[in-house]
Amino acid sequence: MQKYEMLMLLKSDMEEEAREAEIKKYADIVTSLGGTVESTDKWGVKKTAYPIAFKQEAFYVLMTFSGSGDVVNELDRVAGISADLLRRMITKVKEN
Repeated sequence: MQKYEMLMLLKSDMEEEAREAEIKKYADIVTSLGGTVESTDKWGVKKTAYPIAFKQEAFYVLMTFSGSGDVVNELDRVAGISADLLRRMITKVKEN
């Protein structure tokens, strides 16, 4: 299994419960497809470099996980249709 990081920018005006549910949704996708979530770092609300969907701020979350290519494809698919996720970036972590 390969190790990946997914950086998510969620809407900053979301309720705490809705934000936690959105983060849990992506962690559940990883585990349901045989992967493991190693860590979820919540960076909080930060200013974006440029407006995204007319928003100047976003809630940043970095999720580190291990899984196959199917996990990455499903995460990208679900993130693409989510109304609460402004941006996402999934990168492969280079093993030393």
